[in-house]
Amino acid sequence: MVVHSASERVLAGLDPEQRSAVTAPAGPVCILAGAGTGKTRAITSRIAHRALSGEISPRHVLAVTFTARAAAEMRHRLTLLGAHGVQARTFHAAALRQVRYFAPRLLSGRAMPELLDSKVRLVTLAAARVGLRTDRAAARDLAGEIEWAKSSLVEPTDYVVAAARALRDTPHEPAKVADVFTAYEQLKRSNGVIDFEDMLRAAVWGIEEHPDVGEQIRTQYRHFVVDEYQDVNPLQQRLLDAWLAGRNDLTVVGDASQTIYSFTGATSAYLVDFPRRHRNATVVRLVRDYRSTPQVVGLANAVISQARGTEARLRLELSGQRPPGPEPDLRIFTDEPAEANAVAARCRALIDAGTPAKEIAVLFRINAQSEAYEKALTEAAVPYVVQGAERFFERTEVRQAMVALRAATRSIPGETPLPAAVVEALTAVGWAPDAPPAGGAARERWEALAALVQLAEEYAATPELVPIGEAASVERPVTLTDFTEELARRAAQQHVPTVDGVTLASLHSAKGLEWDAVFLVGLAEGTLPTMYAKTVEQVEEERRLLYVGITRAREWLWLSYAAARSPGGRARRPSRFLPQLDRSGGTERAAPGTGPARRTERRRTQIISCRICGATLLAGPDRKLGRCPTCPSDIDDELHERLREWRQRVAGTQKVPAYVVFTDATLTALAERRPGRAEELIAIAGIGPRKLGLYGESVLALVGGASVDDVCPEKTFEISS
Repeated sequence: MVVHSASERVLAGLDPEQRSAVTAPAGPVCILAGAGTGKTRAITSRIAHRALSGEISPRHVLAVTFTARAAAEMRHRLTLLGAHGVQARTFHAAALRQVRYFAPRLLSGRAMPELLDSKVRLVTLAAARVGLRTDRAAARDLAGEIEWAKSSLVEPTDYVVAAARALRDTPHEPAKVADVFTAYEQLKRSNGVIDFEDMLRAAVWGIEEHPDVGEQIRTQYRHFVVDEYQDVNPLQQRLLDAWLAGRNDLTVVGDASQTIYSFTGATSAYLVDFPRRHRNATVVRLVRDYRSTPQVVGLANAVISQARGTEARLRLELSGQRPPGPEPDLRIFTDEPAEANAVAARCRALIDAGTPAKEIAVLFRINAQSEAYEKALTEAAVPYVVQGAERFFERTEVRQAMVALRAATRSIPGETPLPAAVVEALTAVGWAPDAPPAGGAARERWEALAALVQLAEEYAATPELVPIGEAASVERPVTLTDFTEELARRAAQQHVPTVDGVTLASLHSAKGLEWDAVFLVGLAEGTLPTMYAKTVEQVEEERRLLYVGITRAREWLWLSYAAARSPGGRARRPSRFLPQLDRSGGTERAAPGTGPARRTERRRTQIISCRICGATLLAGPDRKLGRCPTCPSDIDDELHERLREWRQRVAGTQKVPAYVVFTDATLTALAERRPGRAEELIAIAGIGPRKLGLYGESVLALVGGASVDDVCPEKTFEISS
């Protein structure tokens, strides 16, 4: 009875679709979860509900995802729900654990080979061996190409054909890349090391070629959950199939509209084809967005509604559940420095108004765009952090800290609590847990190391599960050695801790994160979509990148682009993915399934600039007011009140709602702009020749100081048919 009530409590507060996902019967279940729809809550509640009701044992569950942060969040939620003992790990962490455990059996008593933290050094040597000189950036590109091939189950001898079939934009001539690939594999074997893809392959080989290992793993893990299933690559799917071994107790969750990593080998094909591969699968759609305001959700729907291709078959139209918020800002600037300075100024204003810096993000398509914003934010005295493993883990102080942490594993007692051990180890590189020092560079260094301490505190809250038998495990506190291995994995997987400051990040690295305020910048043709997107499929992935960026915002969203890259530079067009302007200057959105947005103008749309800051105004209400919504209002409150009273009397005479006479936005524009002539009056959006004839004389009189009684009693307003 107690167990039953506990499982019922898990269902409390779930919406109908989430409840359907949680209570779906055993077997293949596919949860299509849009951004902000509570997918983590749904899958953790499903695991907990099944465990607490006695349907499954928590220790027989393996939940896999793509980042250590997501796995830690899943474990934390499962603990709060009372489902203790569930294994929640990344694909790589799960494979590493299994290969290490079974290495003596698989390798005839030998230990598992050392795992490479990075391919770059060996790739550089491999390139030199085949006569190719490379710098660090070129070596990273080659390493990325090798990772794509290995994740796609492509061998060196098959690379040229596979790259051509996949339309890869290779860093060198494909045959030369294949030579580097071959040399890299040879160097790896001669050095007795393996990379992350080898580790996944070793896990597959251990299960498929060693019946005793496969049987023990199948006994341990009987129920599987895969998060972010649209990001699975062929090698990871091969490992999942090996784990399943023909069984079908599998729950996957994903969103095809967030498929943005195809360049790494990830494919949404497994998500799209799930009902075909798994007969009688239960499919649940989560569409209630609890993250973003209806205004942000509406823009996201408008952008993704134009999507085409395979992923569009699973497109979800989200429904915003939060209270209304501000309309997204859509702005054009003369050049990129002006755009960056405006973004920095707005960040400063948001912080001064009470928004924490860590709740603000500036997102761009390519990392090279970061420099202008780093400069502008520095000049505006706005703290920031660049999101991305290369920037964080390649910093000198972070590399030194990781060396110090590894050295400390030999000198600090193992029973020392992890946070205290990390603080003690970091004293070797001059860090102290007191107030950060003055000076930009020194403060940035202190905050980077402080982020490692914060990460240790979070990691310490997640105990490890150690096997004690073929189907049992026990918890133990995580150690400093565990933490150093976690840092190495994060460095390899481009997963970094959060530092308190405005986040500067590429759209790719922003996936899975969210902020109160988001700036999407540089939305110009050639940047988004990138000039390298040549095929329809590549262009559609660029559209999904913008969709991912929009759905990172909880409340406040800014979209902008610069008409030129530099002052006086060549003009460029806004991204084709942005909603089109209608005649009044508002954004036009096509209904889902109706095809591309219809252009309502054949002539050039009139450009209206903010009369206060000069930014180009695109949103209808902004154009009507003649200013940005964030710029200060100079409204004449007394005039505004007289206009409201006049409108009420006119509406009563005509027996029509007040908004038929003039909308609230029009009244506000009149009270702010105070037109003195008919030409100025008709320049306000929403006041055409007809309304000028009906109300122009009265409005101009009111603006000139007349009372409502002066213009209303003798005049009768009638609307002709």
